[in-house]
Amino acid sequence: MVPYGVYDVGTNTGWVSVGVTADTAAFAVNSIRVWRQRMGLQRHPDMRELTITADCGGSNGARVRLWKVELQRLADETGLVLHVHHYPPGTSKWNRIEHRMFCHITQNWRGRPLSSRMAVVELIGATTTNAGLKVECALDDGLYEKGVKITNAEMDSLAIEGNAFHPEWNYTIKPRNLD
Repeated sequence: MVPYGVYDVGTNTGWVSVGVTADTAAFAVNSIRVWRQRMGLQRHPDMRELTITADCGGSNGARVRLWKVELQRLADETGLVLHVHHYPPGTSKWNRIEHRMFCHITQNWRGRPLSSRMAVVELIGATTTNAGLKVECALDDGLYEKGVKITNAEMDSLAIEGNAFHPEWNYTIKPRNLD
């Protein structure tokens, strides 16, 4: 089982998808997609842009081509402009999702048997704090293929623009269907 989370700083709410295959970029972006459908649009109905902070490694790493291709698909599907900011290598411990959400999830399930996928989903989804954090969770039973290769042509087709400050870690992806 693989968890992937979205933490909404403005509303102190979280979303976790629990995957059954592998932690791939397609799974990570689908988790963002499902967060938008199930939580994001309700809390931010006029959302036109989304800022994503991510670690520099793993499925959502700054050098992961599939991550960028999947984000482009999300931008194209939703019309959202996606601003992506990666934490520099070795600094992911400062990622708010770790300190404001996942630490409470692990405290919530401490000492409880994780005997099934649904037990994991229910324990994550029952996470709340006195400060108002509320986490929702669902099982993602999609099959996500590992080792997907992205061609240079696919990368060249992205509507991606690097920011002035460390463009390898900070970039914007715009929907290709917008003028």
